[in-house]
Amino acid sequence: MTSLNASLPLAGIRVLDLSRVLAGPMCGMVLGDFGAEVIKIEHPERGDDTRDWGFRVGKTETAYFNSMNRNKRSITLDLQKPEAVQIVLDLARQSDVVIQNFKFGGAEKIGLGYAQIKAVRPDLIYCSISGYDRTGPEAARPGYDLVVQGEAGLMAMNGDPDQPPLKFGVAAVDMFTGMYAAQAILAALFDRQKTGLGRHIEMALFDCGLMITAYYGLEAMLLQQDPPRYGNAHPSIVPYGVFDAEDGPMVITVGNNAQFERFCRAVIERPDLADDERFKTNLGRGTHRAALMTEVLRELGCRSRQLLLQRLKAAGIPCGEVLGLYEALTSERAVRGGLVTQHPHSVAGSTYVMAPPYRLDGERLPVRLAPPELGEATSEILTNLLGLGEERLAELKALGVL
Repeated sequence: MTSLNASLPLAGIRVLDLSRVLAGPMCGMVLGDFGAEVIKIEHPERGDDTRDWGFRVGKTETAYFNSMNRNKRSITLDLQKPEAVQIVLDLARQSDVVIQNFKFGGAEKIGLGYAQIKAVRPDLIYCSISGYDRTGPEAARPGYDLVVQGEAGLMAMNGDPDQPPLKFGVAAVDMFTGMYAAQAILAALFDRQKTGLGRHIEMALFDCGLMITAYYGLEAMLLQQDPPRYGNAHPSIVPYGVFDAEDGPMVITVGNNAQFERFCRAVIERPDLADDERFKTNLGRGTHRAALMTEVLRELGCRSRQLLLQRLKAAGIPCGEVLGLYEALTSERAVRGGLVTQHPHSVAGSTYVMAPPYRLDGERLPVRLAPPELGEATSEILTNLLGLGEERLAELKALGVL
């Protein structure tokens, strides 16, 4: 183990990632970012489903797969074969965390449920990720991000008021579920230091999707109906959102009454709006949103984005350009922060990998391992951890186990 790895918070923690697609792999990647050794277990032929989604990188990876699988190593096992299940149990004896998102009852059916793995490693942290509450009547329903976005009300709160319900641009429910699961695992690992006990963590996409509704969800409960949709505007703060300048869109966030006064006087040169009693408070601006925004939009639309940005910054009002995705990823800000890294690849030559967003003691956590090619570490891990020799590995491969 290098000194770099040893300095990371989860150095010495081993994770078996039996999950696939997004929520589980996201969880495993977070733990890997913090220094855990993450062993991703995949089917020998097809691997993780996302190896076949989106733009191809090399022979076995895609941009979709790579976005959720940095800082991991891949081994291949056909878990329908008893020899493969035994290998997982043997690895679990030497591991601290297992993550799985099999269909309900699937892990137990093949011998890798919580009780079965706890029997070989009593203090192990076991995380089950499913679509719905595993104790309820929908336990067996498969969980899909888009379905949950619809069922949790997320699509109903997203988009413009005169348009149909709209999904998020990314699989937000899956990603939040993965992050919530990682938080729960970290809490369980901390608790284990005090009690010596393992835990069974159960995460449901629907539960996490409902949590994402946040203040919008609580407002719906208070109103006892859906709050209005405001598109790129803020439901409670005015003016706050995306606006069209003369030459392109920009974000302006007028967060309090003092900022509104400066906005009117110094940015759009309309002191009459600052003096208007209807607009003195944010509650008033919300009540009279239509009247105010008619004037604001007119003033913004006849000024250049650069001029407005200069005036807004000088007035201490948060603002920014609306960039294209490629512009954002290649911007000076992203490059300076080291947020997109490039790594050698045996087939593609090189591959892009997002860097972890975390900084500890002033340093961004590193991309220690680029997303793995399918099964790249099978022989090494099974030899080093389980002592399997070349002859036994060859036998297992001939049986279709590896």
